Amino acid sequence: MRPFRDRTEAGERLAERVRHLAGESPVVLGLPRGGVAVAARVARALGAPLDVIVVRKLGFPGQPELAMGAIGEDNVRVSNEGIMSLADPDRVAAVEHAEREELRRRVDAWRAGRPAVPLHGRTVVIVDDGIATGATAAVACQVARLRGAARVILAVPVAPPEAVGELADAADEVIAVLTPAGFSAVGQWYRDFAPTTNDEVTRFLAAAAP
Repeated sequence: MRPFRDRTEAGERLAERVRHLAGESPVVLGLPRGGVAVAARVARALGAPLDVIVVRKLGFPGQPELAMGAIGEDNVRVSNEGIMSLADPDRVAAVEHAEREELRRRVDAWRAGRPAVPLHGRTVVIVDDGIATGATAAVACQVARLRGAARVILAVPVAPPEAVGELADAADEVIAVLTPAGFSAVGQWYRDFAPTTNDEVTRFLAAAAP
């Protein structure tokens, strides 16, 4: 399997795989930051609006690596009640408040005051530059559904085969250009995997704005 030159080529190759969705007038959502660079190419090929889907993990107080849930825009909240019930409610509230402030800050910076693209009743294509465990992608799919998406497609340039199978419950369709055996990291499938900057995310979104 041939690796991608960079995220631009990854987006072009992924666009070929999702071209059949053009007739559904989809919305394309990129997962920041690298996913937005890929999503920009997909949105252009589909003639679709481009936006970000920003999710923030709610880390267990004192053990932030342990997720007790996640949040998204429109006050969307996904929770693992079993884990969340073990924490003091006031500390849970403090974590959520801090993460909502960070989510708002990032959305404001990237959208530069533009409103979110409405998802209600739409086919939504969620794009990242690759999947490792799939945890963030799964939460993003849940957030899109809670924001009213009628159909959720998860589309990525590369993912391990087992992650594709596990995400079948989160998305209506999972599309990956490459599903290599022996997958170890997303970056190994790019010759240039330099980080996408916040300014680049802002420019991609501004260029795609109506």
